[in-house]
Amino acid sequence: MTAAKRLYPLIACASILFSVVAVVVGQLGADPDLDPLNVTVSEFAVSERGGVTEAAMAVLGVGSLVLLAGLRSVGAPVRGMPGRLLMVWSGALIVGAIIPTTPIGQNLDLAAQVHRYASVAAFVSLPAAGALLVPRLTAHAAWKPVARAVEWVALAGGFGLLAITYVALPGERVMIGLVERLLLAAEVSLLAVLAGWLAWLAWRPSASKALNFPTYHRFIASRS
Repeated sequence: MTAAKRLYPLIACASILFSVVAVVVGQLGADPDLDPLNVTVSEFAVSERGGVTEAAMAVLGVGSLVLLAGLRSVGAPVRGMPGRLLMVWSGALIVGAIIPTTPIGQNLDLAAQVHRYASVAAFVSLPAAGALLVPRLTAHAAWKPVARAVEWVALAGGFGLLAITYVALPGERVMIGLVERLLLAAEVSLLAVLAGWLAWLAWRPSASKALNFPTYHRFIASRS
């Protein structure tokens, strides 16, 4: 296996880890008057002085592109719509990092509208990519061991989408911060599963062939 194929998962895993740590640090360093249960990550980000959360979003977006390149390099079944959705996710994160929302209490300007649509694109694209990947991973010998994990985090992301849609519209933003963070946790978990298994395949290919994890796909794979 070439050095590039081994480098892709390391960069992807490092970007995911950095982003998670940076977001947590950004939340801790924000205005203490902001309630994380009722304030979105973007609203926290615009209140920061150092731009830690924006940096985390940008790094995660770039890392997701590297992850996609790594998946393609080892022949993972991501071509077509799953790969396109991963690109949408990555691009939306980068756009959201560059173009911030408006501070709390101010009217949304054009930049904030762009940020909002980029956030929606990111939230929707990754769970959709995961759902499309499940039957493909199930049918792929090298990726079948993680198909079940991908299915469950994709399902968690789907339920999170339903929850945040309700909270943002008829729910009048009650606990929107908590719901958004749970959704983001599911989506980052999906990336972590793919990046972690990519690293395992890249660095322990012989051991990977010996693994035989049970898989059970009641919700997604059986309906694809």
